[in-house]
Amino acid sequence: MYEYFHVKVAANASILGGFSLDPEYRNIIDRAAEEGWRYVGFLPVSQSVNGAILEYDLIFEQEKA
Repeated sequence: MYEYFHVKVAANASILGGFSLDPEYRNIIDRAAEEGWRYVGFLPVSQSVNGAILEYDLIFEQEKA
């Protein structure tokens, strides 16, 4: 069984014009682990015209008992 969490990348432009990741993703991973979910990866959902990932889904799995 899989569960997906949608995460947006904060568009806080740096001096170099990059993006910074909202640290909320760490809280999502920690909460999911506490509930017995295992992080398996992510999928980009939205990208900028230059290819920077703006939104993605975190993917977790859990074995059914």
